Amino acid sequence: MTRTEPIGLLALAGFASGSGMRLLDPLLPGVAADLEVSVARTSALIAAFMLPYGLGQVILGPLGDRMGKLRVVCTALLLYGACVLACAAAPSLATLVALRAASGLFAGAVIPLLLAHLGDVVPYEERQGTIGRFLTGMVMAQMLTGPASGVIGEYGGWRSSFLVLGALAVGIGALLLRHFGRLLWRAPIRSAPRTQGLVAYLALLSRPAGRWLLICAFFDGLCLFGGAFPFVGAFVIQEFGLRAGFAGMVVAFFGLGAFLYTRFARGLVRRFGERRLLFGGGLGLAVFLGALAAAPNWQAAAAAQFVMGLLFYMFHGVLQARATEALPEARGTAVSAFALALFLGQTVGSIAFAAVLSAIGYREGFAAAAIGVALLSVYARRGLR
Repeated sequence: MTRTEPIGLLALAGFASGSGMRLLDPLLPGVAADLEVSVARTSALIAAFMLPYGLGQVILGPLGDRMGKLRVVCTALLLYGACVLACAAAPSLATLVALRAASGLFAGAVIPLLLAHLGDVVPYEERQGTIGRFLTGMVMAQMLTGPASGVIGEYGGWRSSFLVLGALAVGIGALLLRHFGRLLWRAPIRSAPRTQGLVAYLALLSRPAGRWLLICAFFDGLCLFGGAFPFVGAFVIQEFGLRAGFAGMVVAFFGLGAFLYTRFARGLVRRFGERRLLFGGGLGLAVFLGALAAAPNWQAAAAAQFVMGLLFYMFHGVLQARATEALPEARGTAVSAFALALFLGQTVGSIAFAAVLSAIGYREGFAAAAIGVALLSVYARRGLR
């Protein structure tokens, strides 16, 4: 490592940008009532954030490589915070949708480019442990944002939740500017012309390791991010008669397992190595997806969620580390391509899994996802070099 990186501050930046994804989960009824529209119409606010976040990777990665990753991250985080603050003053649903789209685009620059930055400055043998610590911010965003936003929204209205997150993002952006100072305005080291822009994407696709990575990311998103994971809450509500708030607590056990990974990632890599983490994490996920499919009560489902949180990041963490090394001369582009493949898989997976659930039910759907993850684990292990 060329200098000590402020991992805690970078994790906070990841927390702020990741919180945008979960902020509205408990607020949609309040937004609908205030803007005098149906709750169904406010669901557009979720897609308005996620689509620019995912599709924007096409331009954000190359922009970070060209302009400097930290420079783009700081600028994007400040603009993201400004857009979130503006959401609090939105007079109509149309305005709020537009501001959510802008905030999603800017948020999409933060985590991928910070991962690429860590790839630039952290030696590979230390990288997965460092990335694990950095991911604490994203994991905590997934765990805490929904409940915190709900409490703030209940007592101060939905606009207060946007004000708090917007102020947090702007404040963290200002701290990053202060910490890195003049480093942000140094000209980035230019990669060769053959690895800039669209050519960099083609260079990534021309490499077997690059194609392997993107295929793994796509099916990771299809089977897990868009497949099994988003439907666990609905499953425990329908199967075990839980209230929505209690179901959210069951789902949150996944975050506890993920947090455990962030604390021990460095030791796990040193003890087991990437190949065993990838294969063991993937096969373990398949086993516990099967356990979830067969869960006799909500307690068993919560236990499966906890273990899956740990196993998922054992598997996914190896892929993230490999993404930072897939195209060293254009890391921003490579990590953004990884994020884009994950997003596309998530999109396809959400549609496919919803159809599977309608046809055969939750338990059978989770069993199908388990088979898919097992096959993905075998493929991933064979392709890991």
